[in-house]
Amino acid sequence: MVLKKLRRNLMVGLLLGMAVLFGLAVYGETPRVLGALGRFDWKLLPLVLGLTFLNYCLRWVKWQFYLGVLQIGPARPLESVLVFFSGLGMTMTPGKAGEWLKSVLLREMYGTPLSRSAPIVIAERLSDGLAMLLLASVGAVVFRLGLEVLAAILALAAFVVAVAQSRGITSRLMAAAGRQPLVGKYLPRLLAFYQSIHLLLGWRTLGISVGLGLVSWFGECVAFFLVLGGLGAPVSPMLLLQATFILALATLVGSASMLPGGLGAAEGSIALLLVSTVGLTSDLAVAATLLIRLCTLWFGVSIGLAALALLLRRMGPYDEA
Repeated sequence: MVLKKLRRNLMVGLLLGMAVLFGLAVYGETPRVLGALGRFDWKLLPLVLGLTFLNYCLRWVKWQFYLGVLQIGPARPLESVLVFFSGLGMTMTPGKAGEWLKSVLLREMYGTPLSRSAPIVIAERLSDGLAMLLLASVGAVVFRLGLEVLAAILALAAFVVAVAQSRGITSRLMAAAGRQPLVGKYLPRLLAFYQSIHLLLGWRTLGISVGLGLVSWFGECVAFFLVLGGLGAPVSPMLLLQATFILALATLVGSASMLPGGLGAAEGSIALLLVSTVGLTSDLAVAATLLIRLCTLWFGVSIGLAALALLLRRMGPYDEA
């Protein structure tokens, strides 16, 4: 049942991706976009992919760090790698909900309760969001764009952390929930969930995870900078600042949209910001958008699906019920 639902959601994401590709091609005028792609310095592609892969590897380090904080998960690094990367294959599900597959795999492989491991996905999203917010903040001030979006995300993150760290508030909420007939029977799971999220969002743990996020996501921003340079944009520190701001803000917008992989929201934000901030023509903006999304989103999905296939093969027959 779980894998069937994920496959169905993945197909929806792929169809939406094709629609976004068509829309971008129309916006940039297809012949001009193809011409821009033809002029790209393709020798940069391995470096761009390498920086993206570095992002994934550092995010796995954070995943492993979280497992250590909760004292759960695979004892062997290879299995941890496969579980983490399998989650990347589910990026194309709405709101990245498919990344909960990692918790399902931990339950199937090691008997780890979902209530114990599921908070890791929340902590990952929160720490990644804060890292991207920090990366976008300098550009937002310089270009006076996106400040309201960043402020709203910061306020939401602060609220989540405050609730997670306030045992008094949470205890009262749990007590009230426990008195409800439909919720009371799930109270032990809710308590386990809270205990995990409390540990993962502690200030020291949060600081380390956001620090890892800054380094890992900046790698993708540098990759975007290389893409722009490879398309002929003048290489300069300002271009790096613009690339960092645009990719970080567009990623946040895509995540907030809850669309599969942020499709449409992220691509539209990147293309429009490239035109308004960097001054690229629409065909170059679309070419850059297609290249960076191919080398980040779709590259990650491909690796993730390969990792999931390998992991399921190692696990043997899997009960989808």
